[in-house]
Amino acid sequence: MTVSLGALFELPPEDRASSPYTGYTRAHWEAAADRMLDAAWKWATPGGARLDLPGPPSHSGVRSDGLEGYARTFLAAGFRVAGAGGKDPNGLLERYADGLDAGTRTPGRDDAESWPLILDHDVRGQPMVESASVALGLRLTRPWLWDRLTPDVRDRAEQWLRGALRHVPAGNNWYLFPYTVAGFLESVGRGDAETARARERALELLESWYRGDGWYADGDGRAFDHYNGWALHLYPLLDAHLSGNARESARHGARLREHLESLSLMFGGDGAPLHFGRSLTYRFAASAGVGLGAVTGHTPLAPGASRRVVSGALRYFLERGAVDGSGLLSLGWHGPHAATLQTYSGPASPYWASKAFVSLLAPAEHPLWSSPEEAAPSEGRDRVLSVPAAGFLVQSTRADGVVRLHNHGSDHVRPDEGESAADEDPHYARLAYSTVTGPTSAANTADNHLSVTVGGARSARRRIHPLGSGHGGGWGWAASWHLPVFPAGPSTVPGLRVESAIVARGRHELRVHRVLGAPDGARAELTGWATDPGGTVRSRLWGLHGWEAPEDVRAPQGTAFARWATVPRLAADVTGTVVLAALASLTADPEADPEPAEVVGRVGVAGDTVEVRWAQDGARTRITFGGAAVTVDHGPAGTSA
Repeated sequence: MTVSLGALFELPPEDRASSPYTGYTRAHWEAAADRMLDAAWKWATPGGARLDLPGPPSHSGVRSDGLEGYARTFLAAGFRVAGAGGKDPNGLLERYADGLDAGTRTPGRDDAESWPLILDHDVRGQPMVESASVALGLRLTRPWLWDRLTPDVRDRAEQWLRGALRHVPAGNNWYLFPYTVAGFLESVGRGDAETARARERALELLESWYRGDGWYADGDGRAFDHYNGWALHLYPLLDAHLSGNARESARHGARLREHLESLSLMFGGDGAPLHFGRSLTYRFAASAGVGLGAVTGHTPLAPGASRRVVSGALRYFLERGAVDGSGLLSLGWHGPHAATLQTYSGPASPYWASKAFVSLLAPAEHPLWSSPEEAAPSEGRDRVLSVPAAGFLVQSTRADGVVRLHNHGSDHVRPDEGESAADEDPHYARLAYSTVTGPTSAANTADNHLSVTVGGARSARRRIHPLGSGHGGGWGWAASWHLPVFPAGPSTVPGLRVESAIVARGRHELRVHRVLGAPDGARAELTGWATDPGGTVRSRLWGLHGWEAPEDVRAPQGTAFARWATVPRLAADVTGTVVLAALASLTADPEADPEPAEVVGRVGVAGDTVEVRWAQDGARTRITFGGAAVTVDHGPAGTSA
């Protein structure tokens, strides 16, 4: 059958023989790119230099947003045309060539076509971000666009792009934007000492940000999120691939391969990526690393599994309102959702989703498209995987296809930044995230959070200090500590500290916390997953030791998945050092809703040690807090205490 997403967004008939999981083939990807670009170009300026899409502007202003519309859609057009060997049935490249000409005639002028100048990141620096997409689009389409431009247009384009080399990027993945610009200039014979230094500097920083397990921090702190796949791995490996640099391709490719060991598990059985981190309005760009791995051969996945993941993500969003009635990508997650956005999000921001179309660089005969789809990693056996470098524990269940991420290492707090409760970010601060739930808004009760209330003020979680992680056969653990900070009154309480540990088995989560230095009158609260009470996804939270007062708390602003949500919550009065244990569950399996006694047979607490016997098989889990470490042991039935 033909897949119809509205009059402006029809896709070819499904092919369930080749693609039994999604029905999508390479033709669906080409059609999606074509429909997306056609809808966006309806909002182009007369000269084609800007695509001024409708909607409220970002903090960079309307002119920068219009450049963003040009640059980000150009990236999709570049992958589309390059992947087709230069075939351009919709005349895309002529439009982008005209726009390049118009935009670079008088850059910086306040008129309908001129592009803003590229300046430092703190001076409306968004054009530096867009310069990378312009450069990459030009590099991908060089034989059919750049090589056919007049010399004066090429010179003007180079002069504008060199602004990225001469100004200061933000201290994170932004350094890969001048890197990408320099790579293009060198590829067309316009390299020099300036381009060489931009590339060297980016690679120096990238090396300093590498933490292991295939994961980079996005800057000098501990920010680990989707920017790994759609930026930190994408730009250097794609550059090496396009230049034919085998040595650099092997180096960057080895890291992407390791990254995909964990990233590929972070897509649910319905195709959804984890709702975690910033810039989530880029949606199916989360699959860019998987597509790039397949294109370059640097992947642990079979071609059919790679296609299952990338096509699953594309279909997931196209079927859930990501495209509005005019064929444009909206600002949000499924449909519009303000709490998902950042201040830099403008009407064209969602078009960084174009990075997912890197998969089109694999020609039709490539195994990515010619091999039958295979199950995604989350559709196999139940798995629990630790990622020590990032402080993550990934938990997937086959029965419902739900993937959960327990976050004990990513906090998006710069090393030089103080810990202020006012800056708490729901997309990093929570204990856990998933492919079927989103965090509650900052104005509602926080989901998946351990807070301490002192003097009427409830604490926030900001900087996260990992205490270790690991996994074994069907189980895994992760732990961290944080300093509770408060939005009112004194920002901290001397000696107050919270240590948190998670042990995951199947769909269950044993959550154990040690609160140290709690003052008289303090109260601890633990919340679980935020879900729609009338939906198919269910959240449970049971107190096992120390907790009391179970209740469901309302979150009227809902989440990206639910217009209105409830959050289970436990509470307990705490003074001094207290150890607390709870059992949580998130499931979309209609058959899975046992009482805690059917899951946990016995709970014992002695000092700073918690021991749990699991009812189903008698296995024993022991968690011991001590000093600056958490020790977790797990053994089969009969193991002595």
